[in-house]
Amino acid sequence: MKCFSAITGIFLHLLVLLPIDAPAQKALDLFIWAGQSNAQGWMGDAANYPEEGKKLDESIFLNWTFVDNQSSGGNWVTMQPQQGRFPQGHFGPEVSFGRELKKLGYNPAIFKYTKGATGLARDWKSPGEGGIYDRMTEDLKSAIKKLEKKGFTVTVRGFIWIQGETDAGNENTAKEYQSNLREMIHDLRRNVINEPNLKIILGVDEQHPFVKERPLVVEAQKKLAAEDSTISFTSMKGLSKADATHLTPEGLVAHGKRIFDAYLSLLPENEKSQLTTFPGEQTEWNGFVRHTFRFEGRDAHVTLPEKALRGNPWVWRARFPGWHTEMDSLLLSEGFHLAYVNTDNMYGSPTAVAVWDRFYQFLTTEWKLHPKVSLEGVSRGGLFIYNWATRNPEKVNSLYAEAPVSDFKSWPGGFGGGKGSQVDWERLKAAYGFTSDEEALAYADHPVDNLEALAAAKVPIIHMIGLNDQVVPPEENTFVLVDRYIKLGGPATVVPCTDGTQALFGHHFPIETPRLGADFIRYHTELPKPLLNAESYHKQRQGIRNSLLKFQQEKKGRVAFLGGSITYNGGWRDSVSNYLQKRFPDTEFEFIEAGIPSMGSTPAAFRLERDVLAGGSVDLLFVEAAVNDPSNGRSRQEQVRAMEGIVRHVRRNNSATDIVLMHFVDPQKMEDYRLGQVPQVIQNHEKVAAHYNVATINLAKEVTDRIDAGEFSWEADFKNLHPSPFGQGVYFRSMKTFLENAWAGTVAEDDKIESYILPEPIDAANYDKGVLVETKKARIPTGWQLVENWKPADGKGTRANYVDVPMLIGQNAGETLEFTFNGNAVGIAVAAGPDAGMIEYRIDNSDWQRQDLFTRWSSNLHLPWYYTLAAGLPEGDHVLHIRIAGEKKPPSSGNVCRIRYFFVNR
Repeated sequence: MKCFSAITGIFLHLLVLLPIDAPAQKALDLFIWAGQSNAQGWMGDAANYPEEGKKLDESIFLNWTFVDNQSSGGNWVTMQPQQGRFPQGHFGPEVSFGRELKKLGYNPAIFKYTKGATGLARDWKSPGEGGIYDRMTEDLKSAIKKLEKKGFTVTVRGFIWIQGETDAGNENTAKEYQSNLREMIHDLRRNVINEPNLKIILGVDEQHPFVKERPLVVEAQKKLAAEDSTISFTSMKGLSKADATHLTPEGLVAHGKRIFDAYLSLLPENEKSQLTTFPGEQTEWNGFVRHTFRFEGRDAHVTLPEKALRGNPWVWRARFPGWHTEMDSLLLSEGFHLAYVNTDNMYGSPTAVAVWDRFYQFLTTEWKLHPKVSLEGVSRGGLFIYNWATRNPEKVNSLYAEAPVSDFKSWPGGFGGGKGSQVDWERLKAAYGFTSDEEALAYADHPVDNLEALAAAKVPIIHMIGLNDQVVPPEENTFVLVDRYIKLGGPATVVPCTDGTQALFGHHFPIETPRLGADFIRYHTELPKPLLNAESYHKQRQGIRNSLLKFQQEKKGRVAFLGGSITYNGGWRDSVSNYLQKRFPDTEFEFIEAGIPSMGSTPAAFRLERDVLAGGSVDLLFVEAAVNDPSNGRSRQEQVRAMEGIVRHVRRNNSATDIVLMHFVDPQKMEDYRLGQVPQVIQNHEKVAAHYNVATINLAKEVTDRIDAGEFSWEADFKNLHPSPFGQGVYFRSMKTFLENAWAGTVAEDDKIESYILPEPIDAANYDKGVLVETKKARIPTGWQLVENWKPADGKGTRANYVDVPMLIGQNAGETLEFTFNGNAVGIAVAAGPDAGMIEYRIDNSDWQRQDLFTRWSSNLHLPWYYTLAAGLPEGDHVLHIRIAGEKKPPSSGNVCRIRYFFVNR
């Protein structure tokens, strides 16, 4: 990565010094942010500084150092772009990370210490060797002391480490990376922070050229995360990049959010449930939690229900928020939020409505309140709710009003039969910008005016009134408005309140039926449909009770995850592992991560012995191939043979193994389901599952149905067939529900693990004895070459276990090799790169057949690919002949065949 270099000229962004007089922020949550240039934000031009959530920056603290270059001088400032590289400064992922923390009620302080192009071994060095790490820890201690001297209580919550590309540039440092990183984490936890369970977030650019060449660095970070439930690995795949090395400003924002999601994933459920969702000082109001804060210099508050209804419905009070609160308490107890912003003495003027516009935007975007709100106005509050609602009818569920002012000529003007208020009249004229009474009286945009849009939207209204109100006479206000509204087709209700004391000339009266008002608002509130039940997409069949008994009784367990890139990447797999460790805290688990990108059921059937069973039998296997099988062009027959082979192979190895078969989602499967069709690959896999009574989780159907039900979207939330952190959460929640239902009930001391009986196979030619065979087993003729440590000379990418390994290579037309095997199926696993050509092959003395080795992904990657050359052969010995064909298909650049393994079903 590039080193940070100073720029000349004037830095236009002024540092905003830390405010220290905010009592709500006396307790600070400190996060250490360190690493190379993507941690720093090398291409984060502050001209593109993210606007969404910018108001939160003033309550997020930052102490930043770009080692040997600019810094905040050891001082704490507010979150902001940092000096360097670009005229307006630059920023990194810490901005969106800090904002997301703030939204959840944290008071973040981020200690950022970065330098581009630095290696852990070469530059940060081991503790005590005088490297950047030692400098960072000393500066960290000093920074914490500064906060403590100002009266803050500091709790270090986490360490974010985005680094590793430089270490991947050297074979030795790549190999040493895991031990070096483990040493640094141990020292930071034990000797610096004194918190052995400090949350750690790791990340590195998997697509960086050095890392692609030497993925040991990625593997090291993932292994540390797998070994420690308080460490999480975050992928950078799919983030937008400005060049081969650095993220764009948009990529940096997205990266910060990924890191935030990773941090949340490390928190126990009880700690997550205590997180708040609003800023400011937390107080108690009528038994509910209220957050009081400043919005654009105005007092504001949001009161939270004990348990919010899905969709976060809310009521917005205008003026007099402490008046007649019985209905508010009822709504809060039933899951509504209650919001208020002080626009006193603005009388619903256009300026006040503009403040309301911005407050609405703030609450619906930053705090995710429902986009439709119920409005509540008392007396002059009627001016606010109607003036805003008539301009935003699509955003309003209903209007509830008590003795509302509907025409300011009546009050405060007093130009009718009411008493009026001269003081308020003068204030109102100033708020609206009127220079005379005549101008005010000519105004034609009162609540009683311009009701057409509100009525057309059928927004229901209800007015509670006193019949003897001499301050805001109903004859000049409610009766006029309601009459016009009904004639325009709007639904309206009027409730005269006649019981009890009528005070202040009849303007103050008790609300006889607060329950009626609460029911009115609730009935007319648009809420999301109930969430779909994940159980509808699960088939337990014989269940997975054996693994429960093994984990609970024997306190040991081997759990394997077999699949493609969706299993290889961090996310649901890590969440399942963490869940198992938390559910069975006394059980010693071994987790086998056997996900390999691009590989479906056929590769899985033949690498099963090596990747899963080599260390012994497993107790619980999660397997998926529904995304890769069709995209890899596997036939229906082969999909059944391969998946059946996996099930039979595993249960011949251990007849008690529990198996969970999962169907992941992709756009084609969603399209099939929307056409009323079950995707063919799911039919094939379900055929196997039903035959062997294996449990299945149909996440493809579940995600499709949830999207169609409006719970979330593919584009904004799930993102891709490689799910976003949100999508990974959808997967895990369904799996967790499946596991909890599967393991419901008690375990008796005499409960025994039972063997599953293998029925007759669906297809006798299934791959139940699949193995990989080293290429040295072949008879290698002149012209073919066995390269012991092959690596590409063209600079194209590779995958793990397909570089720096033995590779059997042929590239001259007519060159033929022989491989003798015993079994009923045979194939080759190749590295199919830009120069992959065509081969001709035959079994025994059969006719020659042709196979093109070039895939649609081969132009930029030496892709591991499995080609099944023959299946369903008679049992016994056979000879596979392979020769290089003289032709190739564009855009292949050569005639090369590189064989990593033969595979055989014995």
